[in-house]
Order: sequence, then structure tokens, then C-alpha cells
Amino acid sequence: MPSKNHGRMAQDMKRELIAIIGEMKDPRITGGLLTVTRLDVTPDLDVAKVYISVLGREGGADPVVKALNKASGHIRTEVSRRMHIRKAPRFVFCKDDGAAYAAHINELLRDLEEPQPEE
Repeated sequence: MPSKNHGRMAQDMKRELIAIIGEMKDPRITGGLLTVTRLDVTPDLDVAKVYISVLGREGGADPVVKALNKASGHIRTEVSRRMHIRKAPRFVFCKDDGAAYAAHINELLRDLEEPQPEE
């Protein structure tokens, strides 16, 4: 599969994933801000690794990742049906700590910019 079509298919798959996750009614998934940050698909379309970021939730991203991995069969069927592809990849959901890491770095930089009291 050419890389141009592979990239386009990954973007279409990401768009469909966002729509499917938004329609899910599982209370472990709803609540808080859930974002699909990245989708990596193997060239043979066997496995797709989905990175998600969850903000504004007390339990963090772990229960959401666990719930999405439980529902991955349903998500795979829906993606296959909506995209009209015969074989949809197996989805593996992972948490992405990029946003939390960026906030931590910004906080450290802000602390460096504050004037230190002189003795």
C-alpha cells in the first residue's frame, strides 16, 4: 500500500474513531475531555495503536483506556462498517501523557522566570 493512501486511511480511521467514541454511552468513557491524539497503523492494517489524552477526570486516563480496550471489538466492527473496509485493524488503546508533560514543563519554566528574592 502506498504511503500516501496509508496516511489518508489512517486519518479517515482517526476521524471515525473520534465519532464512534463520542457516541458511546459507557459512563467510564463519558465525563472529562477525551482526545485522540495519534493513531499509528501498521502497513498491513493488522494493528492500530491509538493514543488518547484524558483531562478533567479524577481517575485519570487508566479507567478510560481499560474501558476502550474492552470495547475494542465493537469499535473495530463499527470502523469496518462505516469505512466499508473488509478487514479493520485490531485497536490497542494507550494513554498519552503529552499534555500533562507539557503543562509540567510550562510550570517549571514559569518558576524559572520569577525573580528570586535577594539576600
